[in-house]
Amino acid sequence: MKAPPRLQSLIEEGLIDTVVRQLMSGKEAMVYVVRCGDETRCAKIYKEANNRSFRQAVDYTENRKVKNSRSARAMAKGSKFGRQEQEAAWQSAEVDALYRLAAAGVRVPQPYNFHDGVLLMELVTDAHGDAAPRLNDVSFTPEDARTHHATMVAEVVRMLCAGVVHGDLSEFNILLAHLPGAEGVDGAEGEGGHDGPVIIDLPQAVDAAGNNHAQRMLLRDVANLRDFFGQFAPELRTTQYGPEIWSLYQSGLLSNETPLTGIYAPTHADVDMQAVLREIDDARDEDAARRLRMASA
Repeated sequence: MKAPPRLQSLIEEGLIDTVVRQLMSGKEAMVYVVRCGDETRCAKIYKEANNRSFRQAVDYTENRKVKNSRSARAMAKGSKFGRQEQEAAWQSAEVDALYRLAAAGVRVPQPYNFHDGVLLMELVTDAHGDAAPRLNDVSFTPEDARTHHATMVAEVVRMLCAGVVHGDLSEFNILLAHLPGAEGVDGAEGEGGHDGPVIIDLPQAVDAAGNNHAQRMLLRDVANLRDFFGQFAPELRTTQYGPEIWSLYQSGLLSNETPLTGIYAPTHADVDMQAVLREIDDARDEDAARRLRMASA
């Protein structure tokens, strides 16, 4: 097919040879299947902010840092240059998260290059070499649902131990891929591999330690997994892996090898109302100062 204008520069740079077809168009990007020498990969073209339905909510961008102080000041002021820099930071967040998680052993698509707002990465495939389906397009036996749920809970833990919370994890951004290696416990399709989940779509990933909304996002991510796989294995609906994982993380007791039970009993401690009121007053003062800075900018 004819290369979209946004991919033309990658062809000119020799990063891709040909565009095979469009794979999907989502709320934040369009993805194309491309050929790079003898390999088939995919190219993710990020949509401009005013052309996508998913906005850069402050919950996701909180505490994201940029190295350039001029860019940071412009982003804080909300100038035109600042908005451009914020958009670039939003796009590169997925690249950074992919490299970070791949290094930690999380099963995500392997990134290869990021050029002119286009992310070139691994094409995740099924046993036949076709693009892998999303979980929401697949039905599971109770046994497979339990297996994949356990795998995904372990991946959430591995991500959290790497300091990352996905922030938008659900059956719509997990692929069921054919993974190379030994035969899996959930049954092999083809030789030397098994079906397993691969996590995609990470531009909204947040820093677990630096974002005040990280706990809420992790609990929601794990609840989404519970609700989806619970359709096929109803006993999963009563599990409490999210609160258990976060409690262990906060206590400094979480590792990739930490055994989980899915059971969580919250501890009830006395609430320090004076401390709560001080937090509210501090937040009010910070908001007033921010509004004053915006008015004088």
